[in-house]
Amino acid sequence: MTHHSTAARPHIPTELDAVRAAANAVSAAHLFAYLIPEAAEEAAALGVTERTPRYFALRAAALGTVPWQVALATFYNFSPRAVRTLAGVWDVAPPARWQAARFAAVGRAMRRVGVPLAPDAIAAARSLLDPVVAAADYAGKPMAAANAAVPLPDDPLVALWQQITVLREWRGDAHIAVLVANRLGPCDCNVLHAATGRLPAAVLRATRLWNDNEWAAATARLAARGWLDADGTATAEGLAAREQLETDTDEHCAELWSPIGDPDTRRLVALLTPISDAFTAAGTFAGLH
Repeated sequence: MTHHSTAARPHIPTELDAVRAAANAVSAAHLFAYLIPEAAEEAAALGVTERTPRYFALRAAALGTVPWQVALATFYNFSPRAVRTLAGVWDVAPPARWQAARFAAVGRAMRRVGVPLAPDAIAAARSLLDPVVAAADYAGKPMAAANAAVPLPDDPLVALWQQITVLREWRGDAHIAVLVANRLGPCDCNVLHAATGRLPAAVLRATRLWNDNEWAAATARLAARGWLDADGTATAEGLAAREQLETDTDEHCAELWSPIGDPDTRRLVALLTPISDAFTAAGTFAGLH
């Protein structure tokens, strides 16, 4: 779910409107998985009750039995101390069981909130998602590639969500490439994200686990670039830079959606919106404001 500040930003180039709309819809339809009580319940059944290792185990399960250092390479904006909590979880349960737990949690949650997608709507969405997933270039896209390799579950609603997940992670991988190209480090991108009003700093600090010194150092680096004032407020240059990062990511992702074209990309947005609407109505995203 994208949270925008009220400050003016440059308009998205018209040719990228559908790409951005798809990114927002895919992200919103995927995000609930990290906020639902069912995820905590399924993880507890496997023997993990703490939030941070649970998050990484469920999300990194697609990667297989990798050391936490490998997961760190794909979870760019998290501190090493956050991802280090993944150490040992594959001993509690193997990745395949974590993936199954993730699917179980997603399916239970989608039915609890009453996601209003009839079989024909699911089939219509899959008819648009599947060609995009099949044609995507996964070079340099480790999280997307890992999720594309996960066998789809039998539950049609959860299988739809997994295809959404592949494309959400594809854009995430692309965004990391943009951040690296712009020399915006893992903590720095969180500080800029918060300063430009996209997520509260408290949420980012609590989940990414950057400490006070690291946050302050990142703030100083961004101020030196002219993107923040000394008090951490985003400057006009910083707001423009943050939007340019998104536009650069849109440009990277434009080819991803080419198999279905702009009209069907917009149609997909409409087909996926009921998922996020149902979770919004259920209050799932309330803690992100």
